[in-house]
This record gives sequence, structure tokens and C-alpha cells, in this order.
Amino acid sequence: MGCDGGTIPKRHELVKGPKKVEKVDKDAELVAQWNYCTLSQEILRRPIVACELGRLYNKDAVIEFLLDKSSEKALGKAASHIKSIKNVTELRLSDNPAWEGDKGNTKGDKHDDLQRARFICPVVGLEMNGRHRFCFLRCCGCVFSERALKEIKAEVCHTCGAAFQEDDVVVLNGTKEDVETLKGRMEERRLRAKLEKKAKKPKAAESVSKPGVSEEFPGPSKTKTGKPEEASLDSREKKAGSAPRSAA
Repeated sequence: MGCDGGTIPKRHELVKGPKKVEKVDKDAELVAQWNYCTLSQEILRRPIVACELGRLYNKDAVIEFLLDKSSEKALGKAASHIKSIKNVTELRLSDNPAWEGDKGNTKGDKHDDLQRARFICPVVGLEMNGRHRFCFLRCCGCVFSERALKEIKAEVCHTCGAAFQEDDVVVLNGTKEDVETLKGRMEERRLRAKLEKKAKKPKAAESVSKPGVSEEFPGPSKTKTGKPEEASLDSREKKAGSAPRSAA
């Protein structure tokens, strides 16, 4: 059983096994996560924002998404949890002095320097390239490496001095476990805000239904009212009693 030309095929050439799973280039994945907007897939440009799950976006892309939530946009699923511009935080990033920015050649072509990270940790100087875990604070938007937060423990931001709690720390481009934790915090936070809003409504309604006495709507007069004849007689008697008596 040969093919044309007298060749005999081997078994592995005839039997098709399972397809090999293509390995994702980790370096390319890191470059995509830390240099491109999750929504528009365009390179990140200031102002850069992050959601409560730690994903990075261009602010103008988020605004456009909120104005036009089209179901046809496949990338919109990655931002389906963003209901308002308040759900994202504008990041305060520290520039990397070693980053060369837009490189140009003699032909006039330009390309971004993706070999080095654009931003660094302002405390320990680590590059924000995905090889080190980075976090941002929801209260102020400042970005640090996780190492800096662990080594220099404080209850205030290392850059601006704003007070923060553990719930304010959000890991950027974290693992699946990190995302699940952040999602749970987000849902709990939104539920708490919803309950607080409902609790304020009855108080507001009660204050409206029981307004204080104002000048525009004065209460009833406290002076006694009677018949005109009785009032005139009383006034005459008072005048007669108060008049000085003549000497006898």
C-alpha cells in the first residue's frame, strides 16, 4: 500500500491525534495587559483609569462605552460591570525615566518603546511591566508595587498622605483568584451603598411631611376672639376703671 511514486506512509502521517494546544506567549500577554486599553485595544494614554476588578482603560474609551452600550461590541463584556464613570478611578502614575517613549527613525516612522515599562513604583522603583504585582488605592488613585505596601506598612498613602483601608487596595491585572476576591468586594460595596440609599429615603420623606412652622404659614393667633359687642363693653369698663377719680 504505497502512494504514488512508491512511497509508504508512516502511521503518524495517517492517524491524526489531538491538536497541540498552542502556548500563549507570556511576554506578549503581559505587553497587552499593561500597555493596551481593555476596551478599545488601543495603547494606553493619559488619562488612564482602572475599574474595581483591576483592569486598565483609557478614560475616553470608558466614556464612549457608557454613552453607547452596544451589544454588538464583544469587548464590552469585559466592562459590563462598569455602570457609571464613578465605578472607575483615575490613576496617578509615576513615569519611568528610563522609558524612551515614541521612538522615531530616519524615515519618520514611530513606534512605542514596549521593552521598558512606562511607569514605575514611586517607592521602590520597580517597573510596572507585569513581572511585579502592582496595586492602586481607590481613595486617591495612587499606584504602588505590592512590595512597597508590604515592606512599608502604613495607613496613609505614601505619595499624597490620604488615609486608606484594606478595602481600598485593588490589585492591577491580578490572577483569577484576585479577580474573584475583588468582585466579591465590589458586589458587597454596591449592596451596602444601595441599602444606605434606601434607608435615607424614609427619613427624607418624613422631614417633608412634617415641616416646621414658617413665617409664610403662621399658626393660629393666641388672642381670644369674641363677639364685637362684648369686646366693646370690656374695653369701656377698662377705660372707666383706669380713669382718675375727681376729688370730693
